[in-house]
Amino acid sequence: MKAVILAGGLGTRLAEETHLRPKPMVEIGGKPILWHILKIYSHHGINDFIICCGYKGYVIKEYFANYFLHTSDVTFHMDLNHMEVHRQKAEPWKVTLVDTGDATLTGGRLARVRSYLPPGESFCFTYGDGVADVDIAALIAHHQRQGLQATLTAVQPPGRYGALHLNGDVVTDFEEKPDGDNAWINGGFFVLEPAVIDLVDGDQCVWEQAPLKALATQGQLSSFKHRGFWQPMDTLRDRQRLEDLWQQGRAPWKVWS
Repeated sequence: MKAVILAGGLGTRLAEETHLRPKPMVEIGGKPILWHILKIYSHHGINDFIICCGYKGYVIKEYFANYFLHTSDVTFHMDLNHMEVHRQKAEPWKVTLVDTGDATLTGGRLARVRSYLPPGESFCFTYGDGVADVDIAALIAHHQRQGLQATLTAVQPPGRYGALHLNGDVVTDFEEKPDGDNAWINGGFFVLEPAVIDLVDGDQCVWEQAPLKALATQGQLSSFKHRGFWQPMDTLRDRQRLEDLWQQGRAPWKVWS
């Protein structure tokens, strides 16, 4: 099964990081968050990726073109014009990088990679700026059991701010980061049938609007409820949280060994 990953947005709320590189290339633990996402999928046996590039997509292309240079020890034999790679760790990945346009929106990017998807085969689809400990294999199995056109991963994000428990004007307790309002939201990590791409109407189509609403109206959108860890990287605060978890050896999304 292939996995399509959106990696072309501007990431304006991370402008301090994204003025020189696309958001999926912002690093957690010295590796682009895109690398972490590929590792999550690879752990569950999915190693064929289609990356939807856009803003500064050449940075992503350069990273994979020089993957061994980024991840291994090397010796440069200048007299022979040769690079010797030491302790190389090859990933079992096939990565197709597609220029889907700087200004194309999420639905449009998906439509632009249609020709790279095998006809009639389900595929995974997610965002290039968030990590989770989603059981991808269980997600795919759920999609197959439901027999619908699309499945999204539903998550319940925690509250962002601390909450006060009050008795009149007296604070009786303080909860640092309580659960949210119990609402389930779209957490990405989709499994889709190719026919859903027919719902995309041009480059300016937002996947989360007309296509998903149409699927819901038609009774063709299933949800896979994920109660584990899920964290998008929308702000510098989000990035710092992920970095802290990684450095402390407590990164829940690190499901690989």
